[in-house]
Amino acid sequence: MNCAIGRHQKMRCSKPNFLGLGVQKGGTTSLYRLLNHHPDVFLPQWKELHYFSLHHGLGEAWYSDFFAKAKEEQCAGEITPYYIFHPLAPGRIKALVPHVKLIVLLRDPVERALSQLFHSMRLGLEPLDRDEALAAEAERLVDAEPVVIAGGRHSSHQEHSYLARSRYERQLARYESLFPREQLLLLRSEDLFLQPERVWVQVQDFLEIQLLPLPPLPRANAGGGESDAVPVSLRTSLRQQLSCTYEVMERRYGLSW
Repeated sequence: MNCAIGRHQKMRCSKPNFLGLGVQKGGTTSLYRLLNHHPDVFLPQWKELHYFSLHHGLGEAWYSDFFAKAKEEQCAGEITPYYIFHPLAPGRIKALVPHVKLIVLLRDPVERALSQLFHSMRLGLEPLDRDEALAAEAERLVDAEPVVIAGGRHSSHQEHSYLARSRYERQLARYESLFPREQLLLLRSEDLFLQPERVWVQVQDFLEIQLLPLPPLPRANAGGGESDAVPVSLRTSLRQQLSCTYEVMERRYGLSW
């Protein structure tokens, strides 16, 4: 493969030729494990490098070291779910690897938001209860977003951005303003688990690696079942709040939930 990007372009293996952008709680760990089984793919042992989000200040040499052991014929990449949401990541990616291929796993927006919320609660990152946390999100992000745009970090932008991270149309718009559509592969997370063979072929075709059978696909980072107790009324309310996302994703990308 010689780290090909497209059929005729090449790049040094000290940089990635594909990135998994997200989404958080969308199956990226399962995708990482799948790709890690493929002999044509090189992935760092550390799944989430966060170079284009949290660790950009460490420099290109720090980042390149993670890919130094990639063989010339391998397709090198990494997966960091925060990239899709971080406002500075698209520009940073474009500056370093303008021809990189971008993979995005997209889960039902409401289910993704709830999964992130319960994940934060289990880890002790969310001190509020379910309804309080959802109600507090907008105010928390008012303070968080300027900090992140200025190049800093804010815990609420990472941990308390439940509905914001599910507004996929806004996040994809940032990438589509910088990268041609053919460099983006959008996949439904649900299809990865319900139709894994088909999705696996799509991923291999997109990366232009040899087509191999699907390896075992264990579901990773499954939740604790908290979503089963969410009332229908709350799911309905959240879907209404995210109605623009559902509409745009179906109209523009042909993805529906």
